[in-house]
Amino acid sequence: MAGILYIVPTPVGNLSDITLRALEVLKSADLILAEDTRTSSVLLKHYQIEGKLLSHHKYNEHQTLDFIKEKILSGLNVALISDAGTPGISDPGFLLARACAAEGIEVQTLPGATACIPAIVSSGLPCDRFCFEGFLPQKKGRLSLLESLKDESRTMIFYESPYRLAKTLEQFIQVFGPDRECCVSREISKLHETHHRGTLTELLDYFNENEAKGEIVITLAGAPVSKRSEHVNKYKNSD
Repeated sequence: MAGILYIVPTPVGNLSDITLRALEVLKSADLILAEDTRTSSVLLKHYQIEGKLLSHHKYNEHQTLDFIKEKILSGLNVALISDAGTPGISDPGFLLARACAAEGIEVQTLPGATACIPAIVSSGLPCDRFCFEGFLPQKKGRLSLLESLKDESRTMIFYESPYRLAKTLEQFIQVFGPDRECCVSREISKLHETHHRGTLTELLDYFNENEAKGEIVITLAGAPVSKRSEHVNKYKNSD
């Protein structure tokens, strides 16, 4: 009988954010796949979990795919974790989940920590409808992707490196305009968590004077519906 692939979220900051079910799965798993075994060892040691750790990251996931599938098909229960948050959300996990599902292997994803949900709820921006864009391309296709979102009316969520934050805010101003409302959330669930809210211009001015550190989530207001409608009507009238 085949085993199960468990996709297990881990804390994005405070180690206490892990769920009881996640701890149970990690303790009972025959094999734990980790994005960085050194990072994951800290978490596992904190909760006195002893398990077989195997490195599984974006640079080797294609090579290890068949090996992991065979282990699960042989009856082993495998848990997949990333450095922080839910695997598959801007972290390795999609390829393995898809491959196992295609093979008929049971895939169970546990609910748990992720940085994007606390960021959008804390931003004060509408969170009844939103789109998650993850990390922008670092070079090619960056501006064209932003242009494709110019008329998006839903709140948008982006992950970003602190080293590229100022550049990203500059590009946001170029595409979305200087007065678009935004929130830059930093170090979600950690000791120095902060949320800076304002227009894109105000936030760029702030981060030009104050160095950004830690994990960054940018929550950007969507286009006003009235402006989006004007753009759509103008496009239709040009046909």
